[in-house]
Amino acid sequence: MPRDKKLSHKKVLDAAKKEFLEKGFEDASIRSIGARAGMTSAGLYRHCKDKEDLFVQIVDPLFQEMNKRFAMHKRVSYEAIQIGERHKEAFNTGEIKIFLDLSKEFPEELKLLLCRSVGTRYENFIHDLVDMQQKEMFDILKIMEQNGYQTIHITEREMHVLLSAYITAIIEPVVHEYDEKETEHCLMKVAEFFTPGWMKIMGL
Repeated sequence: MPRDKKLSHKKVLDAAKKEFLEKGFEDASIRSIGARAGMTSAGLYRHCKDKEDLFVQIVDPLFQEMNKRFAMHKRVSYEAIQIGERHKEAFNTGEIKIFLDLSKEFPEELKLLLCRSVGTRYENFIHDLVDMQQKEMFDILKIMEQNGYQTIHITEREMHVLLSAYITAIIEPVVHEYDEKETEHCLMKVAEFFTPGWMKIMGL
């Protein structure tokens, strides 16, 4: 892509990001985004298929990076099963570290994903994340039992409630726009609160 076209595209994405952050996806408009970018709606459509495509272009790099880090955390957790209590922190604090790091690297994109995505493919992100974490947690518990850990039985509904509370607590600093220092402080408190419970369930 020629340099000037790249600059124009960045200008469009910057304008769209500001629009979505201020108004949310549903209330944002292509015309307003075009005005922010200094171009007509027709000119804007050279950079996107539609309004949702713009939102996806902004948020998807964060979404892909998040998935990559969750996959890595899953691998570390499975490896930790073979190691035991010396690395028990690998089981629980991974999600917190992921969100803390991403809140520093993608602050505006994370805000869009969590708070401004109604009407897009991402609007059920939190619910989907809880479902994914629930499945992986039960998979890990099964493997831990097979490896001799004295895990505690927990029903699917109980796990759903606990994980919903956990994920909600993790994202609250982003939702309420805490600064970096306060976000880190609050997430460490979340870890202190939830870790003993998770360790008990996993038999650690």
